Amino acid sequence: MKYISTRGNIAPIGFKEAVMMGLATDGGLILPESIPQIAPETLAAWAKLPYRELAFNIISLFATDIPAADLKALIDRSYGSFEHQETTPLVKKDGVYILELFHGPTLAFKDVALQLLGNLFEYLLKERGEKMNILGATSGDTGSAAIAGVRGKENINIFILHPHLKTSPIQALQMTSVLDANVHNIAVEGTFDDCQNIVKTLFNDLEFKKEYALGAVNSINWARVLAQVVYYFYAWGRLPEQGKVVFSVPTGNFGDIFAGYLAKRMGLPIEKLLLATNENNILARFVQSGDYSLGQVVQTVSPSMDIQLASNLERYLYYLFNESAERVRSAFAELQQTGKIVFTAEEVQRVHSEFLSCTVNEAMTLETIASFNKETGYVLDPHTAVGVRGALECVKGHPAVVCLATAHPAKFGEAVERAIGTPAPLPPQLAALQGKETRCEIMAADKELVKAFVKAKA
Repeated sequence: MKYISTRGNIAPIGFKEAVMMGLATDGGLILPESIPQIAPETLAAWAKLPYRELAFNIISLFATDIPAADLKALIDRSYGSFEHQETTPLVKKDGVYILELFHGPTLAFKDVALQLLGNLFEYLLKERGEKMNILGATSGDTGSAAIAGVRGKENINIFILHPHLKTSPIQALQMTSVLDANVHNIAVEGTFDDCQNIVKTLFNDLEFKKEYALGAVNSINWARVLAQVVYYFYAWGRLPEQGKVVFSVPTGNFGDIFAGYLAKRMGLPIEKLLLATNENNILARFVQSGDYSLGQVVQTVSPSMDIQLASNLERYLYYLFNESAERVRSAFAELQQTGKIVFTAEEVQRVHSEFLSCTVNEAMTLETIASFNKETGYVLDPHTAVGVRGALECVKGHPAVVCLATAHPAKFGEAVERAIGTPAPLPPQLAALQGKETRCEIMAADKELVKAFVKAKA
C-alpha cells in the first residue's frame, strides 16, 4: 500500500513514512493511493471478531510494510490499556445505539487512535535510530490523549497547544498535571483555530520541521484516521442484524466522520453519515447547502467542536473533487484568500447523497442531556448529546442508528450539572487529578514564541 498527498506533489510513500511525515511536505494531507474493498463474505466473517483481532485485520490492509507479528503486538499493547474488555462497547438506550469510545486512559475517543500512534512512533523511531518532537493543537481531548500515548516514551518530546481557559477544567488538568520530562504544555491566548494555525505554519516551515524532526499527532496524521475506521466495523458487527446502518457523529474537525466515510468506501453498509455540530456549524452548513465560509468561533459547553477550520475536510474534498489534486490546491488557495470555498451544484448534490447534518445549540444540548437521563438513567457528555439529538430528530425510528459517544460525561461535569442538577460521578482516574501539581507555559498566539519554546526544549 502506497500513500499520496491530497495536493499531489509528493512521490508515493509507504505506511511507515506516511506515519512519520504527518502533514505531507506539499502542505496536503496523506491518503492511500487506493481504498481496499471488503467483500461481503469477509464482512460477515469480521462481524463478531474481538476488537483487537478486527483492528489487526483492517489495519494490516494499510500497514503493509510492518511485519504482521510486530503490528499485532503494537495493536495488543495499544488496546491493553483500555478498561473495558470490548474496547468500544455498544449499548442500546431509548431506541438508539451508543458506541462508547471513552474507555481508554483519558476517557475520550481520541485514545483509540493515540494509544496506537504513540506505540507506532516509538517502534518506528527505534527502528530508524531517530528522535522526534511531536507538535500538536487540541480543543480539549486530543492533547491529553496524545500525552498519554507518548509520556515517558524513548526518543520523543511532545509539545501540545491548547486555547487558554477554553477547555473544560478537567481537560486542562489531564494535560498540565503530566510532569514527565518529555511533555510540554502551551496554553495559547486565543482559540483552537489559532493553535491549529500555528501548528500548521510551523509544519510548513520545512527547514524548521526537518531540523527539529517535527511529528504530528493531530488528525492530520493518517494513522489517527485509520485507527478510527475500526470501530465503525466493530459497531456494525455488534448490531442484532448486520444491515444498513446510520452513524451519528458529533464532529468539529471532520476526522471522526471521515473515518466513517472511509469505512463506507471500503464496503461497510452505511446508509448515511449524520454530521452533528454545535453553534460552530460550518460543517453542517457545508453539508446542507455547500456553504463553507469561515465565521467567528463561539464558546459552548461542547468545546471540542468549537472550531471553524475543519482540518480533515481536505481529505473528503479530494474524493468529492474526483481525486483532483489541482482542484484541492485551488480550493484551499481560495479559502485562504476569501475565507470560503465555493462548490458546484453537482458537488453539493454528491455531499447530500453521503451525509445528513444538523446543528444543535447549547440549550438543545443541555435539554437532551436532561431528557435522555430522565428517560434512561444514562448520562451523556455534551458532545455525545449533540449526536444523540441529531439522531432523534433526523433519523427517528430508524432500526439501526449508532451514536458515537466521544467522551465520558465526567470530563464535562459543569455542563452535566447544569443539565441534570448533579455532576456526573468522577471515575477514579479523574478524581485523582484534583490538587495535583501542574506545569504549563501561557503565551500569546504568536508562532515565533512557540517556535522559540520548541527550540529551547527540544
